[in-house]
Amino acid sequence: MKFPRFRTTALALVGASALCIGSLASADVVRVSESNFNATAGLITFSEFAMGTVNPTYLPTDYGGGAGAPTVNFGGWFTGQSLSASPGVDCPGGVASACVVGTPSAGLSLAADSSQTHIQSDGSAPNSPVLSGSPTFNGPIAVLFDTDQYGVGFDAGYFNAIGSLGLTAFKRDGTLLGTVSNLGLGIEFLGLVSMSGVADIAGVLFSLTGAEPAGFAIDGLRFGAVGDITPPSAVPLPGAAWLMMSGLGAMALRRRRQQQT
Repeated sequence: MKFPRFRTTALALVGASALCIGSLASADVVRVSESNFNATAGLITFSEFAMGTVNPTYLPTDYGGGAGAPTVNFGGWFTGQSLSASPGVDCPGGVASACVVGTPSAGLSLAADSSQTHIQSDGSAPNSPVLSGSPTFNGPIAVLFDTDQYGVGFDAGYFNAIGSLGLTAFKRDGTLLGTVSNLGLGIEFLGLVSMSGVADIAGVLFSLTGAEPAGFAIDGLRFGAVGDITPPSAVPLPGAAWLMMSGLGAMALRRRRQQQT
């Protein structure tokens, strides 16, 4: 699997603010880093089962989970969803096999007719094996928990385009909680917690939002209840976005004043 690398240029400040506002369309989740997940959080490395295992099911005993830990299932997407019939519109430039659309049905479940996931080696991942969708490195990955979680995250990539894939969280009734996308290239940790401060994430979907030239997979899946994850201490993203906009407005106002003097 080859991964071409591309030069990147710095975004203009106004462009950065627009990107920030755009990422807040669903504000019921907050982005977190791997360091927010405590030692008590669940961890699946995909080395627990044999290479080639299809749609693995992890009982708590399979990954060392304690009392109350969830059973974790994998598939391509959730019931009520499907691959896009217009991938050029829904995932511009992306492969049709990983462009998922639709709203999950209540009682969140994995679709029986979805594409499969499988444990796969990956020379570009620092801790191979990984979990890939189908076709290999070009399919979506849905994760379903039998009990609601407060936060979920995993190492994802290898990214060759910024904002190419998203981690989207859903409630048990199929309600969308929100999405976080990759901000850089290479391997990146994508993680989120519920902004409500309670465990209400029943499942997450990893799928395309745009073009990703060389494929993708996940590794090091982390998840947990409120006590397993340290909430982010930074200003919530919506507030940060408005502060950025205020700062831009203040800068523009100062420039106008200087031009008038």
